[in-house]
Amino acid sequence: MKYSHVVFFIVFFACFTSQATATTQKDTIAHEYIQNLVRDADSRACFLSGAVQNQAPKNTPAPLSNEALAKKLANPVATMISVPFQFNYDRNIGSDDKGKRFLLNIQPVVPFSISEDWNIISRTILPVIHQEDVIAGEGDQTGLGDIAQSIFFSPKEKTENGWIIGVGPIVTLPTATNSLLGSEKWGIGPTFVGLKQDGPWTYGVLANHVWSVAGKKDRSDISASFIQPFVSYTTPDAVTFSLQTESSYNWETEQWSVPIEGVVSKLTKIGNQSVNFYVGLKYWADSPDSGPEGIGFRAGFTLLFPQ
Repeated sequence: MKYSHVVFFIVFFACFTSQATATTQKDTIAHEYIQNLVRDADSRACFLSGAVQNQAPKNTPAPLSNEALAKKLANPVATMISVPFQFNYDRNIGSDDKGKRFLLNIQPVVPFSISEDWNIISRTILPVIHQEDVIAGEGDQTGLGDIAQSIFFSPKEKTENGWIIGVGPIVTLPTATNSLLGSEKWGIGPTFVGLKQDGPWTYGVLANHVWSVAGKKDRSDISASFIQPFVSYTTPDAVTFSLQTESSYNWETEQWSVPIEGVVSKLTKIGNQSVNFYVGLKYWADSPDSGPEGIGFRAGFTLLFPQ
């Protein structure tokens, strides 16, 4: 039933029973009905304005299933607040291959609605690092690394071919608490994500390029490209199998870093809190001479706050 039909029905009913119905009440009923139709057409509930409402007496949105949440989590620009805590372990680092690194990435994702047609998605990466014998003769270092902040402008509607896209700037901040944990440079560049979700499958690519624009002159300049092709499959039990590579190319040194990663995750609830747990392995197919080698490890969890 279209919006105009609903309004006509309400007006006719009011006239027939000789009971006045306020305009605001008609708007509310029609609005609730249209939003319920939107829910049937699109199970991805929007986070802010334009959010899908359930036609329940108290206007309480029906919760998404674990499978739907798992698929939504596979979308880097989904309209859902999430806070991943990603732990990584890499070894065989340094000129003598004796170094190892423990890295915790805290990666909050926060969407904002800025119009009827567009969202902004903020993606932050805050690295907490502990490394041992990575730099010969320097011992161990522990602290914060450089923060990377991405802002994606993403249309609320898919393209005609069903693709979800986002584009915007990425900024790197020299926030490292130890000079051996960061670049001591400010960086900026473009970032892009494009993906498609087809049934249980999600596939796409995330990419960016960063140039240094300020910072300490005695540190190396930055010109680095990052590309992350990914594919995942989500089962009805909210188990997701993912394969991706988080490859980067340093244009200053002309060297690749290519970890190939396989991850298995399971979305569940602890009380009322939706949580996604995951574990996986990575293989360093290529890296600089002083970079990681062999097999690495990844595990973590993501807190979800669907609206």
